[in-house]
Amino acid sequence: MSTYAATRIEHQARSLFRGGRGYLSAATAGLPTRETTEAMRSHIDEWERGAIDPARISTQFEQCRTHFATLAHVSEEQVAIGSQVSQLVSLVAASLPPGADVLCASGDFASLVHPFVQRDDVTVRTVPVDDLAESVRDDTALVVFSLVQSATGQVADHLPIVDAARTHGARTLVDLTQSLGWYHVGADPFDYTVTHSYKWLCSPRGMAFLTVGGSVDELRATAAGWYSADDVWASCYADNMQLAAGAGRYDLSPVWPSVAGTEAALGMFATLDQSAVERHAVSLANEARSLLDLPPGNSAIVAWADPDGHDLASLQRSGIAAAGRAGNARISFHLWNT
Repeated sequence: MSTYAATRIEHQARSLFRGGRGYLSAATAGLPTRETTEAMRSHIDEWERGAIDPARISTQFEQCRTHFATLAHVSEEQVAIGSQVSQLVSLVAASLPPGADVLCASGDFASLVHPFVQRDDVTVRTVPVDDLAESVRDDTALVVFSLVQSATGQVADHLPIVDAARTHGARTLVDLTQSLGWYHVGADPFDYTVTHSYKWLCSPRGMAFLTVGGSVDELRATAAGWYSADDVWASCYADNMQLAAGAGRYDLSPVWPSVAGTEAALGMFATLDQSAVERHAVSLANEARSLLDLPPGNSAIVAWADPDGHDLASLQRSGIAAAGRAGNARISFHLWNT
């Protein structure tokens, strides 16, 4: 990264965030920007005064869809909005035919895998993420993995996996929760993606996103409600229910306290040079790897073996916000880190 680019992104970050010193845990939860904080406080103030405007919140909800589509490199019609990754994954799991073969990455995040495990009429196989491409079979219906692994920060080599899935007629479902916001790959290479926005996209918890690359008719709208309709305000009651033409048919009704903050956060990220964000975050991560005697990498997440939690405890005593995952100590770098 050039000195100019590094200086520019760091200057932007200093103006966007109030805090962040010693906070190396974006992989756990992102920090709110000043604008996000103000938007959420404004919502609470309106709520307290009895001045909430549901129509305006619906407009902000649609702006979230627009911003996310920009970040994920897909159209707005391909984006559905829910509240949790597991809820959105369950839509895909419920739509698989009996007897389907589902290939997952071993050690992946529970919310991505467990909805399939709960189906007693499908087969769930797990292999290391590096072995996914060679493990796809002719009877495989779906290949499931996180683009960036939560516990290790490993970035999946996604192109061979996608090619293998297409060769064998399988779909891909990819979790972008630990990548979108710092990594350049969006949702467009995959059949389905799920993303919670409270980590690298710095939103409040409560809004998650599904993208559908093919026909929306392949999934069943198992959580259909009034917000799944083509005209939500004309569909509040059961006598009138025409599903939305696009992926909006999978929407849940908005989590009001999260909408304003998420719209502000995603709107900010949609204006950033994502390649510059990636270079900034990975450069800092590699400086940390050098100090830890680890080889350089391509991830904003740095993890190393810490089975007894000694290193994590040392970091926390030093005022560093870090995490422990699956026997590893984990730190991660984002916009507010310099």
